[in-house]
Amino acid sequence: MDNNAPWNKLAVIVGSTREGRFAPNVAAWFTALATEHAGFEVDVIDVAALELPAAHPNWGTPRTPALEELSERLIAADAFVVITPEYNHSYPAHLKHFLDLHTTQWHAKPVAFVSYGGVSGGLRAVEHLRQVFAELHCVTIRDSVSFHGAWDHFAEGGQAHDPQGAAGAAKTLLDRLTWWATTLREGRTTRPYNS
Repeated sequence: MDNNAPWNKLAVIVGSTREGRFAPNVAAWFTALATEHAGFEVDVIDVAALELPAAHPNWGTPRTPALEELSERLIAADAFVVITPEYNHSYPAHLKHFLDLHTTQWHAKPVAFVSYGGVSGGLRAVEHLRQVFAELHCVTIRDSVSFHGAWDHFAEGGQAHDPQGAAGAAKTLLDRLTWWATTLREGRTTRPYNS
């Protein structure tokens, strides 16, 4: 990676909204690594903290100032990382609703995944999300980070018990995401993406 490359804006989307959720531990760990990474300026979007309308604005729901601000944050992003648990072999419903409220904001941008869960480590959720992001005209990154039995990997506050192992996978993800974010941003600048 070229440490002199211009920074890309990275939106880290925290997809769990359940009470007592484990997501803040994973998000704190990953956000710290992403912030230290030379390729990104990080914006954390926590779905649990958002007041989302019940329906898509194109279906008669007026756009609220909060939704407009959220839309601007997504437009500004050059890349996305989705942090997701796995619920019943898939990803959270609130995350799907969040994704569906936006369309062109995702176009021609890369997305990567950090997942967690039990035996599967959230990988089935990621496989479903890859299909959704393909429909949103995103490029999904092959490299991901997954935590199998996630509760055994973290202390409170996002401190990883084995910081080196997971950090290596996260660095690979961030390096690849930097390449895609820079390349696609340059492409969008040179030739606007038509959906």
